[in-house]
Amino acid sequence: MTSGTTQQKKRDPNNPCLFCTDPQGVSLQHELAFSARDTYPTSPGHTLVIPRRHVSSFFELTPEEVAACMGLIQEEKKLIDAEFKPDGYNIGVNVGPAAGQSIMHVHIHIIPRYKGDVENPQGGVRHVIPKKAYYTR
Repeated sequence: MTSGTTQQKKRDPNNPCLFCTDPQGVSLQHELAFSARDTYPTSPGHTLVIPRRHVSSFFELTPEEVAACMGLIQEEKKLIDAEFKPDGYNIGVNVGPAAGQSIMHVHIHIIPRYKGDVENPQGGVRHVIPKKAYYTR
């Protein structure tokens, strides 16, 4: 207790793995993967595609798991288009802590984008390294 308020113990999403033990908001399911809305969305419709097998790196997935995930991305796009009508998308995977991965179970982000959601969208995913985001052709 600090200053009369109770401190809540933060749950470690890796112990046990959040995606293995407590998947929330599951939207679509496949034998090898499932999808769910992100609980901390960066935009309306932000969705995760998650393989069922617990591996930390996208590069550890089997070809069958990659195919299942890509199929769910296509299916989710149709659902997101119908519900949210975005103007574009970013699709991305963080692999390892240096790339921003905080839950060590592969998950692919489908991030719907909307005109005006950032001042200048040039560079898209390149914004992970801000100095490299803007470039001239």
